[in-house]
Amino acid sequence: MSYSQRVISMDGTNAMDMQSLHSEDTRADPGCSNLNARRIRAFMEIDNAQYSRFHWKVALIAGIGFFTDAYNLFAIGIASVMLGYVYGGEVLITPNSSSCHHNSIKDTNHELAKNLDLSLKIAAPLGTFFGPVFFGWLADMMGRKRMYGIELMIIVIGSFGQAVSSGGQGINIFAVLIVWRVIMGFGIGGDYPSSAVIASEFAPRAFRGRLMTAVFASQGFGQLCATVVAIVVTAAYKDSLRQNNNTNFEPLTVMWRILIGLGCVPGTIALFFRLTIPETPRFTMDIERNIDQAIQDIDKFLKTGTFKIDPDARIERVNAPRASFRDFKAYFSDRENFRVLFGCSYCWFVLDVAFYGLGLNSPVLLGDLFSVEGKPAYDQLINIAKGNIILVCAGLLPGFALCFLFIDRWGRKRLQYIGFAGSTVLFIIMGKPFSRSLKPFSSDRSQVLGEAFPTRYRSTAHGIAASAGKLGAILAQLAFTKLKDRGGKNKAISHILEVYALFTLTGCAATWLIQETKDLSLEELSNEDQDNFIKGRHSDHSLRYTYESNGHAL
Repeated sequence: MSYSQRVISMDGTNAMDMQSLHSEDTRADPGCSNLNARRIRAFMEIDNAQYSRFHWKVALIAGIGFFTDAYNLFAIGIASVMLGYVYGGEVLITPNSSSCHHNSIKDTNHELAKNLDLSLKIAAPLGTFFGPVFFGWLADMMGRKRMYGIELMIIVIGSFGQAVSSGGQGINIFAVLIVWRVIMGFGIGGDYPSSAVIASEFAPRAFRGRLMTAVFASQGFGQLCATVVAIVVTAAYKDSLRQNNNTNFEPLTVMWRILIGLGCVPGTIALFFRLTIPETPRFTMDIERNIDQAIQDIDKFLKTGTFKIDPDARIERVNAPRASFRDFKAYFSDRENFRVLFGCSYCWFVLDVAFYGLGLNSPVLLGDLFSVEGKPAYDQLINIAKGNIILVCAGLLPGFALCFLFIDRWGRKRLQYIGFAGSTVLFIIMGKPFSRSLKPFSSDRSQVLGEAFPTRYRSTAHGIAASAGKLGAILAQLAFTKLKDRGGKNKAISHILEVYALFTLTGCAATWLIQETKDLSLEELSNEDQDNFIKGRHSDHSLRYTYESNGHAL
């Protein structure tokens, strides 16, 4: 049996279809050695692969990035409470103050000024707003692998910079913190398209949804880990905090630095593996136009021994669609392509309005439930951390678990409908003060983005939608901070949550715009003709591939 017959039979398709494609391609260009047929067969090798150690490695490496992202983004919620004890009060208006102590604080609630708290919380989403489009475009131009280590380095440096921040003559410590958080957010934004696209382009069709969900689920564990670290750090300084009876907050100056600084540890560990991960064969073949190398890479990471390449064969020219502004405009001018991009972008916008609106303000939302206001620092921090664990474990992690179990059975759209509808109901319930321990289910907002669109624009499109999501996060935080005290302290929170419910309800409508990607290959989802995607000429020798069985070429 020939290799083409073997691969086609794995997919249940008649082998004569590939032979027909071979003949048609050759007749269309006598000098062309059916490179397009070989491209299709090579991608089918990925799509029909069995689960292997390599796929587990991809999920782990990409997942660590999302874990680090979520840890760093949401640790600031508890860290801002610690900072409020140390730096809260009137002293904040003095720009030259490099530090302050409890005896100079006049604010008995030990809270940061409203605008300062807002600046800290939107700094990272602001950087994340710009990062996805920039790094997404670079990943489509220069390669997924090349960008994959750079953005993680930025995240690690930004996290470490926050932990060692200090003020000085003419500069406030919060100005330094905000700058570092913007830098960190820029790197986090770059991680969104890179991790999602790498996971999707390596994943087999049968369990692509589960593999990508495993990557995205790391966000939930990152948020949970930030809370657990906060509990451990607070417990470690329990005696120091209680001995001084809310009169000395020097231990908190160390605690918030530990909490934020530990965010660079998982990223540092993952950096080596990201720098050594191979380039995706789809980028190598469709963007770099190096078919030989792409096939070698497929053979290497799948470890099937399928391909043997004639070393004397040489490709002189391969023609394939090239990324350009004109081509980008033409592709997304197509109504169907634009509809998918708009639908995904709006869904991400809506979900981040809710996700960040709750995640960054969990200490405020948990105030009624755990009565943290006015309590000693230790009790307040512990209660907030416990409440965060409830938020994550009650909604976020179960949502990811549901998605993982059923995404390849029910499909992406059905689960997204369920996610938005469930979130709408929960937000309505959360409008009642006694129900704020709930949290909306997670949705597969970026699942389709990593699967749709052609290889040359897949990362860029993902970056556009991710930036739309971060715009939602910024607007949600601005609205929450400015409106929550209308009518009295925290009196308007219930109404804000009801507005969130309206947003998530519109997410259900926007889900109708996106396409179902279950059981389809990335090439089928690109909405482009794949039958004559690439062509090429060879000289000296014809390109020859053989399938080996028991050491003999067939």
